[in-house]
Amino acid sequence: MAAVQSVEAIRAAAVAAALGDAPGDAEGRASVDDHLRLPACAEPLRAVRSGAGVVEVGCASAGWRLYVPVRVQRWRPVLVLVRTVAAGERLTAEAVTVETRDIERVGDALADPAAIEGRVARRTLPAGSPLAARDLMNAHTVRRGDIVALIARIGSIEVRASGKALADAGQDDRLSVRNLSSNRVVQGRVNASGEVEVLR
Repeated sequence: MAAVQSVEAIRAAAVAAALGDAPGDAEGRASVDDHLRLPACAEPLRAVRSGAGVVEVGCASAGWRLYVPVRVQRWRPVLVLVRTVAAGERLTAEAVTVETRDIERVGDALADPAAIEGRVARRTLPAGSPLAARDLMNAHTVRRGDIVALIARIGSIEVRASGKALADAGQDDRLSVRNLSSNRVVQGRVNASGEVEVLR
């Protein structure tokens, strides 16, 4: 009876090719039917990536090749909510924990607890969900209608004026402000002191 190629060896070759130069904490899982019967290969299997999530595994001497789906998982620590957070609620370190999750599933989730300081939830966020920058916004330090200090800098010269905020905004947010002296609307960015630095 002719020797049969090890299915486990096919899986191993596919995973090795899929991982390539991936970080050491990456894992791969190849989908190959356990009942597959192919002639045993007399030389090392040839495996090359042929597309997203697919590896071509073949044996020239035995005259076969197949395309193997491989799911690659890469892990990294991310911030995960330990409780539900309401829209507009200020985030604190007690609301999150750090867990290791599959990058494919968490996307651009935050990893540094310092990144949530002074931020509030943009919408209601359920417990157990990874926390991403898009889920947060700066706490409002300026409210629509507030009178704020406008700062314009030209070289070493600084000009100050009073303005009226036309929207709510937090630190580092862009804000439209009506200059009370000229009645012109200018664009600025809110600084840590709640002043608005005019953008040029």
